[in-house]
Amino acid sequence: MNSDIVDVADLDCIYLSYDEPQKEEFWLKIKNMVPWAKRVDSVKGSDAAHKAAGEASDTERFILIDGDNMPDESFFNIQLDFTDKTPEFKLAQFRWKAVNSINGLRYGNGGMSSWTKTYVRDMKTHENQKEGDVSRIADFCMDSKDNLYWAMHDCYSTTYPNYTPFQAWRAGFREGVKMVLDKGARPDIDTFKETVASRNLNNLTIWHNVGSDVENGMWAIYGARLGTYMTMLTDWDHANVQWFDNYIVLWEEQEYRDPEREATLLGAALSDKLGLPMCTLGKEQSKFFKRHYNADKYNIGPLVTEMDVIRKVEGW
Repeated sequence: MNSDIVDVADLDCIYLSYDEPQKEEFWLKIKNMVPWAKRVDSVKGSDAAHKAAGEASDTERFILIDGDNMPDESFFNIQLDFTDKTPEFKLAQFRWKAVNSINGLRYGNGGMSSWTKTYVRDMKTHENQKEGDVSRIADFCMDSKDNLYWAMHDCYSTTYPNYTPFQAWRAGFREGVKMVLDKGARPDIDTFKETVASRNLNNLTIWHNVGSDVENGMWAIYGARLGTYMTMLTDWDHANVQWFDNYIVLWEEQEYRDPEREATLLGAALSDKLGLPMCTLGKEQSKFFKRHYNADKYNIGPLVTEMDVIRKVEGW
């Protein structure tokens, strides 16, 4: 047997849910799709939840599915071929893309991932990060020193963060915050205009403007604009994004507002102060955009990283 070739079906699969309104429905579907799947539910804190998932796995490497994510069944038939990979890469963590049901984006947000028990046991992220380290406040970041966390090119699932107004607003708000940060830190306005990553800006613009055609889509658009506004144009502490309980308090101030009206008001401020493009697409426009949005739609290999593709395209 070649130990460098790993069948995904031989890995433990952990379904990690918290308060997603569809989590029970999705768990039944995933259990039918992946009979060996296990579940970790209602653990507070992203770092703590991932550690609990690692403890639940009997295999050193395991697959993780978020509570609002529905995998493509074909994923569990693939192999991870580590032949000719470096020893560091064989120990790395991987996050594949997911299609976002609100706006059609294809990137790591909400996508399936593969971790090792050793990594999640020892990592310190989100609520468990070291004092003064802002790099992992809002998300798991690439470990540039040891190359232990990789964003992957292929897409194997769909994420559905819009079952309720609150869920959609929270999804948008989190991305509206995360995508303006520079390695977890808030840049000043001039620095933001000069250095914001083009990929982040493209994704942020889509969150800000696309999705009115789906249920609760305007809440996601409003949430994304509000997250960007509060992070860049107020003294709100963006570190609050790491605790889900904080969203409940914020939501109490938003739930009775008109999301379309509020999004329009915020859009004017974001355009004026940050130079961000604001053009809320109507329902038919959103459908048209998502139908023709060609963002790396084709899979080319489960262990191909985003960086591999960028290097090839840009001729590194």
